[in-house]
Amino acid sequence: MSQPLTRRTPKPFDIRERLFVFACDVVETAQKLHTHGRIAGALSVQLVDAAVSAAANVEEADDASSDKDFRAKERIALREIKEARLRLRVLRRTGFVGAELDPLIEESDALRRIVSSIIRKNASKSVTEA
Repeated sequence: MSQPLTRRTPKPFDIRERLFVFACDVVETAQKLHTHGRIAGALSVQLVDAAVSAAANVEEADDASSDKDFRAKERIALREIKEARLRLRVLRRTGFVGAELDPLIEESDALRRIVSSIIRKNASKSVTEA
């Protein structure tokens, strides 16, 4: 089991590994949320789906058949990261969880910026190669 982000562990440099750790941390958080009732449970399932999907799409992007395919998978990952971040913020704002969730929200925002940057760099690389 990965260490929770609240311990401020060093983050991996590899985006695939970083998203894997994020997904694992989300799963651990979701397991705790199921004790907070039906709404928190439903949000936690959606949160896990989004976080794991983001990690899976970045993994798949590594084996993309073209730059266009790579960007498509990365864009899906970006949307899923944004969805996970929204659900984390909703859980925080509605009081289902407290400040212990803030590092996970911060990590989701950092991941959003990183994946956005990867997409932009790949798009500009494709333009210059064309």
